[in-house]
Amino acid sequence: MKKIVKQDVQKILTEYENTPVYLHVEITSGMYASHLDDNIFNAGTFLRNIQVEFIQATIRGGNRSKEHRVGLKLANGGWVYVLGLTHYIEGENGEFIMHGFNAEGKLASALEISTKPFFK
Repeated sequence: MKKIVKQDVQKILTEYENTPVYLHVEITSGMYASHLDDNIFNAGTFLRNIQVEFIQATIRGGNRSKEHRVGLKLANGGWVYVLGLTHYIEGENGEFIMHGFNAEGKLASALEISTKPFFK
């Protein structure tokens, strides 16, 4: 995976605008993190193969921090917003994959976009 360069990622995101796509969104504070430290509140989100159409995509952040955030304005007026993204890759099957890794190199956030459903 490559570190996010805003201009490059923005260009790819824009290519998916006004097209029905499938999203995979994952946010985690670390599976079972509370088992290692009782003071950690373990939270997460997992969405897979959610079909949407977004009319605008924007990437922000990365100036003083390494993390970026992506907002997708949906055709129905809703929003998908993912924080903490650091790296990206264009997959072999046409997927656009953005992941966020914490200081230990563990996955903290994911936003993946594809015109085809993701493998189950």
